[in-house]
Amino acid sequence: MRQTLTPKAAIAALAILLAACGANGTRTDATAETDQHAHDEIEEGHDQEPAAEEHDDIVRLTAQAADEAGIAVENASTGAMGQTLSLPAEIRFDGDRVAKVSPKVSGIIARLYANEGDVVERGDTLALITSRELASLKATWLNAETSRSLSAKALAREEQLWADKITSEADVQTARAVYDAAKAASDAAENELHAAGVSHAALAGIAGADDGDNSNAYLTAPIAGMVVQRTVTLGETVSAGDAGADTLFTILDDSVVWADIAVYKQDIARIRVGAQVALKADDGTAITQAVVAFILPVIDEGSRTATARVIVDNPEGHLRPGQFITAEIGVGSQSDVLRVPQDAVQTVEEQPSVFVPVEGGFAPRPVTTGASSGGFVEIRSGLSEDEPFVSSGAFTLKAQLEKDAFGDGHAH
Repeated sequence: MRQTLTPKAAIAALAILLAACGANGTRTDATAETDQHAHDEIEEGHDQEPAAEEHDDIVRLTAQAADEAGIAVENASTGAMGQTLSLPAEIRFDGDRVAKVSPKVSGIIARLYANEGDVVERGDTLALITSRELASLKATWLNAETSRSLSAKALAREEQLWADKITSEADVQTARAVYDAAKAASDAAENELHAAGVSHAALAGIAGADDGDNSNAYLTAPIAGMVVQRTVTLGETVSAGDAGADTLFTILDDSVVWADIAVYKQDIARIRVGAQVALKADDGTAITQAVVAFILPVIDEGSRTATARVIVDNPEGHLRPGQFITAEIGVGSQSDVLRVPQDAVQTVEEQPSVFVPVEGGFAPRPVTTGASSGGFVEIRSGLSEDEPFVSSGAFTLKAQLEKDAFGDGHAH
């Protein structure tokens, strides 16, 4: 083990070298005395604790703390590596996760419950509309229900009289026709209420509603997500209908987004569905890994490019629609090599390294890297197949290691 000299011993050793370099190379008694004194200081230093504790390059974390920090450990494995194609890509909305909310009845905005930037769940109330149209629809349905109920009773009575041979068959047929018409009118009024957003369960409360409540229409969120646009203000008149309907709220669920890759005409034949894709920021930082979900069969006439679409999980919302990134797609011939995710390799003390679990935490281990493709890096030495390593969260460990080293007076 390397011994650490005290400053006094180091100065004494330097004095020995200077005194020993005389013109005739002869050692004087003073030199010998100084030499002996320095030797004593060195021997004394062997018995003392080092001035500073040696840094063991371990990020000490409990299993629970590592899990909370997003540290994931996998066993190293082999996989296909080939050439990569670097292409521009743009983050877009998942078309199935965008909702434009329009009123189903015309009326006046009486209250607003959601603003831009609010996160809502499916079914949450966005606005209250006071609507004469809705009140009229409910009144029509109530009248139709009353007629249906009365005609049903009349028909039952005529059928009983016909069974008792008291009335004629013609009277029964007339009563049945009246009932059928009343039922058809009730069903039509009910369907209009459903189209206006009134659920079947809510129909039972219409007859007993308080004054004014039957004109209240509640606008609700059809999906969970963030309100990214609100175009209505309190007291504003809004209209419903296929042509004149206003979009009052736009809700976006960005937990899943699309990365649309612009594929140049000459490269289309090289890309396959299922190909590995590494998405990177402008500065080259790895964002995530995914695969080509499908390739749109249309070439844009202006840009002369096709679109390869990648569906990306975005639980933290780091990827934003409209953001431009780089996509590295694995193409060409492939061979099986030992590989790890690209962001698992970090530069520690100017050496490519991966973090491996050790007793009490994680430590960096120098590795020799090879080719990069599809978000993976080939490991030529330093890590063996089936050996555990940190596959996610290595950058966090590196940052903590540098922080600890800086505090201890080391530089890594």
